[in-house]
Amino acid sequence: MADLSELYQEVILDHNKRPRNFHGLEAANRVAEGYNPFCADQITLYLKMEDDVIRDISFLGSGCAISKASASLMTVSLKGKTKVEAQLLFEKVHSLLTGAFECGADLEVEKLVVLSRVHRFPARIKCATLAWHTLLAALEGKGERVSTE
Repeated sequence: MADLSELYQEVILDHNKRPRNFHGLEAANRVAEGYNPFCADQITLYLKMEDDVIRDISFLGSGCAISKASASLMTVSLKGKTKVEAQLLFEKVHSLLTGAFECGADLEVEKLVVLSRVHRFPARIKCATLAWHTLLAALEGKGERVSTE
């Protein structure tokens, strides 16, 4: 079990140090901002949507390792997904982060299981879910800033 914990930690640290899709997106037609006052995490999420499909996704922001890694993992997982698929993945990941979901044979969620340990630290759940809540606002085209409060 210690080896698995170390692997999860390595993946989180790697995505924090070298976040994927960490840049602005000029072609974005949906943008949303999120803020977590607990850690002062901030994110701007950029989506390029075509026919309800996420053709491209990126983010910019600052925050703790969990927040940045979660956003990085999320962007990798969502490219090419439909709006409905993204919303369903949000539900699964939210359940995973709060300890209510077992991924089992769900390959989509299996890639994100490295975030599952967060449920053991309730104060950090908001860090891990910030990007995901910001995603929902971007998918709906809401211009308001999302907060974890």
